[in-house]
Amino acid sequence: MSEQPKARPAVSADAAAQATRFREVFDRLKREVHKVFVGHDELVENVLSVLLSDGHVLLEGVPGLGKTLLARTLASSLQLDFSRIQFTPDLMPADVVGTMVLREKEGGGHELAFEPGPVVANFILADEINRATPKTQSAMLEAMQERQISVARRTMPLPEPFIVMATQNPIEQEGTYPLPEAQLDRFLVKLLVDYPEERDYHDILLRTTGTDLPTVEPVSTGDEIISMRRIVRSVEVTEQVRAYAIRLVMATQPGSPHAPAAISRAVALGSSPRGAQGLMLMGKVRALMGGRFAVSCEDVRAVALPVLRHRLLLNFEAQADRVHPDDLVRAAVSSVSELSR
Repeated sequence: MSEQPKARPAVSADAAAQATRFREVFDRLKREVHKVFVGHDELVENVLSVLLSDGHVLLEGVPGLGKTLLARTLASSLQLDFSRIQFTPDLMPADVVGTMVLREKEGGGHELAFEPGPVVANFILADEINRATPKTQSAMLEAMQERQISVARRTMPLPEPFIVMATQNPIEQEGTYPLPEAQLDRFLVKLLVDYPEERDYHDILLRTTGTDLPTVEPVSTGDEIISMRRIVRSVEVTEQVRAYAIRLVMATQPGSPHAPAAISRAVALGSSPRGAQGLMLMGKVRALMGGRFAVSCEDVRAVALPVLRHRLLLNFEAQADRVHPDDLVRAAVSSVSELSR
């Protein structure tokens, strides 16, 4: 007699209450952001998902689409220390993390003291990050991954919560330094900012060219964001869903038994294990937004594009043929079954 599958345990009242609280915080932040930032519902939801997943986000789009506005508006809706770093070719690592300075002591004499840079804050807007040199870009690596900075012999932890929102222009590449794969991998998602819908232009003009400019009020705190991140971590993931996410990541790796022909033809390097971690975290947020305390395979598929698109390194032939990473991620998603083979 075959063994009957075990019934999934009912969601506890505490878990249901946590999911409800999470949605309330999420919706509150979304409403506040949309007071200023018009349209792009999916984009805003993805940015909020990254914030509540304890990750970093890379926004890519041509100038004038509101990338910086989105970051500043979200920062204004949070009671957090905000810092904006304008990346330029002459920006030095010390301009980002800080440096040791000589200060005069009250009783006379001098002492070396650490002067923190703008990265020592809760919410960092790294504007046009690809305009700085690789040496300066690397100053962000330790901050983004280890949540600390090192200057001379001193290591300083960064405040929590900590999030980096970086922007870059995909078209104007003259005088820029493309982010290396190691740094791209630090971003939980890469989001593409497109042109607004025609109906959204009316609201944009009304809100930005009149006398009554909308204002954003803080509607959440750092402690609440940290609490929401704990809720995200506590969402359940079954072995089947976890195995599906693993196979999906492996499907982006050329030569893998799960990789489709399109991946093996066009990709030099596929996603690292950070891609699987990203699928899990973003999938957990999506489950909570659906009123569920367990991740489904559909949740994983829904977040595959923003989580995986920047983790594929295309080979020369694919670049020459202008193959888009999104098409390759879709090919990987189409090739992976929910059921283990």
